[in-house]
Amino acid sequence: MPRTPRRPKATIVALANQKGGVAKTTSVASLGAAFAEAGRRVLLVDLDPQASLTFSLGIDPDTVEASVHDVLLGRAEVADVVHHCADGVDLVPSTIELAGAEAFLLGRPAREYVLREALEPVRRDYDVVLLDCSPSLGVLTLGALTAAQGLVIPMPCEMLSHRGVGQLLDTVADVTKLLNKKLRVLGILPTLYDGRSTHAREVLDDVGERYGLPVLSPPIPRTVRFAEAPAVGRSILATARTSKGARAYREVARQLLQVL
Repeated sequence: MPRTPRRPKATIVALANQKGGVAKTTSVASLGAAFAEAGRRVLLVDLDPQASLTFSLGIDPDTVEASVHDVLLGRAEVADVVHHCADGVDLVPSTIELAGAEAFLLGRPAREYVLREALEPVRRDYDVVLLDCSPSLGVLTLGALTAAQGLVIPMPCEMLSHRGVGQLLDTVADVTKLLNKKLRVLGILPTLYDGRSTHAREVLDDVGERYGLPVLSPPIPRTVRFAEAPAVGRSILATARTSKGARAYREVARQLLQVL
């Protein structure tokens, strides 16, 4: 009897920027929903103690019994804490407890590899795993970069955001050299874009050349629709399906699927 071929392992993609307010969580939720629309099996992992992704997908962090915190401390398996969400994605939720995981992991040998090892048993259950990193370059973000094969850097189209990208790329270079040779930057994702602003257009034109990286397109527009979506626990792809923001994320997801 012929053997059934094993499913390939999911590609793990981190979305990271140590600067807050860059639409990182919105991008994780929206790209995850777009991948699911395209027929992919998607797992999202909330690595931010503020648990914004968890809340955005309709789960109250205060009611979560087991979370990514328990996974990182070795008290639970990823498969045991997964929640199925309305947007067709699965979620490993976060809670405020995760803030204490940094201190715990600092004293643990090989702490950067904890997340990678935790995700390994479920990688054949999914096609894509998206990691929503906290806005810092601490242990949790280093763990995400060590676990990932790809990195997407959300960046608002404003000049001050350039500095954060440079710092993150320095960290990526260290991670690639010392911890994870498979990590590659898939691109910068321009967010909060206002096409009427000359400054925003200049930043968009400059960023790819400055860092020698792909710039994912189209840029994600600034719109109130993004603020409305978390209130009903869905992504903008469900709450405003035909909006410019939803169309932009679908197109970016299509491009990413070509390289994942």
